[in-house]
Amino acid sequence: MELLEAVRARRAIRKFKSDPVSKEQLNVILEAIRWTPSWANTQCWEIVVVKDKGVKEKIATALPPTNPALKAITDAPVVLVMCGKKGLAGFKKGEVTTDKGDWFMFDVGAATLNACLAAHAQGLGSVIVGLFDAKKVERILGVPEGVSVVSLVPVGVPEKIPEGPKRKLLSEFVFEDHYQS
Repeated sequence: MELLEAVRARRAIRKFKSDPVSKEQLNVILEAIRWTPSWANTQCWEIVVVKDKGVKEKIATALPPTNPALKAITDAPVVLVMCGKKGLAGFKKGEVTTDKGDWFMFDVGAATLNACLAAHAQGLGSVIVGLFDAKKVERILGVPEGVSVVSLVPVGVPEKIPEGPKRKLLSEFVFEDHYQS
């Protein structure tokens, strides 16, 4: 699968078949995360791979009942809990070097997208879940101080693949030489 084709065709999948995700498929996803570029190669991500139904049910309690991905957390065969180690990305000698502060959210976001594209390339679906109580998930999983849960990514065989959403034209967000409003 070519990269642009994968980017265009990947969808947010919230309904999964009961088919398992194989160890090989999961390893491809984890390798895609491993090779994600990061600030000064800090590789600040850490991933908790959740397969246990009871643990997934506990994680689901951290989502509001109105979150459309709520059922995906319990129904997907695998949930990747994407975490970031604080104080590494965007730092040099313990001092923050960017006006954006700690860069871990950016690096974990890039790793999350790589995971979703790797899943899609293997015929799997995923959705990036951001609306949840991260502190509660950290307590459920025993995530240590200095590490923050950033997103949840249910992964599995899609029940169906929805049509793609309308996208802006390039002319609506690309500017040359200067920002234009």
